[in-house]
Amino acid sequence: MTPSVPGHVEQEVEQETVRLTLKSRREIEEEIARRVAEERERLIGLAAPRAGVAHFRRPAERPFTAAERDGVTILIGGLTWKHEQLIRAVFQSAGYQVEILPTPDVQSFQLGKEYGNNGQCNPTYFMVGHLIKFLQGLEAAGMTRQEIIDRYVFFTAGSCGPCRFGMYESEYRLGVQNAGFDGFRILLFQQNDGIKAASGEPGLKFTVDFGLGALSALNLGDIVNDVTYQIRPYEMVPGETDRALAEVMEDLSARMRDRRMFEAMDRLPRWLASRVASRRALKITVSVVGKIADHWYGRQTREALAAARERLSRIEVDRLRVKPLVKVTGEFFAQTTEGDGNFRMFSFLEREGAQVQVEPIGNWIMYLLYQARERYLQQRRVSTGKLPAWQLRRRAAAAQRHRLRMASYGVGRRIFERQYQRMVEGLGGIGHPLSNMQELADLAAPYYHRLARGGEGHLEVAKNIYYTVRRKAHMVLSLKPFGCMPSSQSDGVQSAVMSHFKDMIFLPIETSGEGEINAHSRVQMALGEAKAKARAEFAEALDSTGRTLDEIKAFVQLHPVLRHPFYPVPHREGVTGTAAGFLLHVADVMDGRERLRRVPGAAPSAPAAVTAAARRAAAL
Repeated sequence: MTPSVPGHVEQEVEQETVRLTLKSRREIEEEIARRVAEERERLIGLAAPRAGVAHFRRPAERPFTAAERDGVTILIGGLTWKHEQLIRAVFQSAGYQVEILPTPDVQSFQLGKEYGNNGQCNPTYFMVGHLIKFLQGLEAAGMTRQEIIDRYVFFTAGSCGPCRFGMYESEYRLGVQNAGFDGFRILLFQQNDGIKAASGEPGLKFTVDFGLGALSALNLGDIVNDVTYQIRPYEMVPGETDRALAEVMEDLSARMRDRRMFEAMDRLPRWLASRVASRRALKITVSVVGKIADHWYGRQTREALAAARERLSRIEVDRLRVKPLVKVTGEFFAQTTEGDGNFRMFSFLEREGAQVQVEPIGNWIMYLLYQARERYLQQRRVSTGKLPAWQLRRRAAAAQRHRLRMASYGVGRRIFERQYQRMVEGLGGIGHPLSNMQELADLAAPYYHRLARGGEGHLEVAKNIYYTVRRKAHMVLSLKPFGCMPSSQSDGVQSAVMSHFKDMIFLPIETSGEGEINAHSRVQMALGEAKAKARAEFAEALDSTGRTLDEIKAFVQLHPVLRHPFYPVPHREGVTGTAAGFLLHVADVMDGRERLRRVPGAAPSAPAAVTAAARRAAAL
């Protein structure tokens, strides 16, 4: 029989057992430090050079040299045809041979899947496949593969980041290599590899004229694109907008290609030119300032904008057509291309009776500036804390650098916004201004962090809220590649956003080479809701005027200025649709609460004619 153990003895034994099994905090920390040190030694050993081990190195790109400029053609593509035509003109004005790749189609997508990796981003498949299709066309026309490799290069954007965009460059190279064009050159915007030759003489030389011309081409492409998408749904003569647009783009491209560049020594008086030429720093300063002034304010720019405005002003419009306003957002390629890469969504929306509000590339530039500023502020909060409080001189120097850095961001943003707006005014004044990035960041803040990188970051969420809350669109359509990680994150957040804004119509569409019917069907369903919202808004606006629609139409018919494509219809707070806003403005003019407005750039005699027509209408 086992003898019983007193209770207090048993408790003491248990406590002693616990004490022996539990380690002290110091022992635990010592063991952690030991294990970390062992792991560090192991990793250092793995990283140390070892005989017979060959590490991967990025393949050296064959340079594009200055000597090749006259014999090598630069291929560009991936934007709207308006942007590409103007960018080609800028390259040609600098003496380069440029060819535009046609808009990618489904056959290009299939080629991209055949020669590229599995699971790549939709834009990669389309652009890689289209590049291969073009090169195969050259080969079929009689050129050898080596001639193609020697005489053509592809110019595109490249970057790194959390999504598949960081792999675009390598995927381009892999695709053309698998297609049999090994050694074909891919030139990127943001790095020197392949742009600057080993001799130091660049094949693609970025001058002041080239940079200013490229910036003007992007802005002009944005605004022409925006304006024509505002005019086309309301044109009185079908197809007139596209015919006018073709003529405008041909004229603008010719003017940019044949532009006479500013040369300070040719413009200054002879006695002053000799003095400026003898001072190198002064000569460079005068030349740069003169070129900037000429590009932005010169006679050639004003005349080009005036000619484009005059041609587009011949289009007659009927703004009383009720159409839902659809804002398109999403991934850069999907929301920009006008082909199979987004199921030809823009033309489909217009055929279905919608007015499309496109996204300008200028907003993307503003977003990059904003992100650079915000990342700098985050880094400064960390670096500033490293300076001891007693080092007053270093802290003062850091504060001075900070003020200069912030001023540079502010000045750059204001200059870009101002020049963009000047071009909007030069092209009739109806183009949309650039978005306020701080406002968008504030709207997205409760749902999406402004420094979360990838794709458009917080902008997809912010734009959905902005265009709904500010009553700028009846529906927001987000286009993105299949399996896009940043857009998937945004779509997840949009669920919370839509639960807080009950009247929001938001539709995300994943694009690929297949599924066009399904995508169009989903858009039609959402567009039906947007149409109902637009019709209800128009009916409410008409009821508030106390007039009939026939009376409004008769007044518009008597006043040609109201059918002018650049007539400045004032924005009504809380009114989204073009037809509803125009209806309310016409009713106010008829009732004497407002006056007919002067069309920007119209002849001085126009207001007098309008006034006379108004007097005749009043007499009737």
